[in-house]
Amino acid sequence: MPVAGVEGQSDADWDDLVLVGIVVRTHGIRGQVIVNPYTDFPDERFHPGARLLARLGDARRVRVEVSDARVQKGRPVIGLVGVSTIEEAERYIGAELRITEADQGPLPAGQYYHHQLVGCEVVQADGDTVGRVVAVEGEMGRSRLVVAGLQKRHEIPLVDEICTVDVAGRRIVIRPPAGLLDL
Repeated sequence: MPVAGVEGQSDADWDDLVLVGIVVRTHGIRGQVIVNPYTDFPDERFHPGARLLARLGDARRVRVEVSDARVQKGRPVIGLVGVSTIEEAERYIGAELRITEADQGPLPAGQYYHHQLVGCEVVQADGDTVGRVVAVEGEMGRSRLVVAGLQKRHEIPLVDEICTVDVAGRRIVIRPPAGLLDL
């Protein structure tokens, strides 16, 4: 993945990176920004010294480093190295913040990153196809798979009692309780 030449990166390479947040607005007059996190680990992704890749509104990709961070009302408020005024921070509004898969680190057994689940085929234990995972919603420990089926969308709790996940095979076998797929 040609991360070293960020400016020359293709869209396909950008899409292979993992979205961890989007800058939604500036905060204060010292160049800080507020981030909507797209990660279950905001403390790990947005701490002083964290390095991220950002795609700005003009499609330029730049490397950024977090200079300071705190959480306010559930969202990270971060400063970026070299950004010290509200005018400099404004160019980051709408920027996607991403990392490489290698920067994620391993998870304990039975836990998954959202991007590992999105796109997986979902089938019932008897082999009937339910659909494909289009999103994962909820917080860690209370996540649910949003599955687009042929007729409708389903929300399936991501719990061991219901789901068996095969990340490598891109397949999730479910044992839904009676009525779950009828909701």
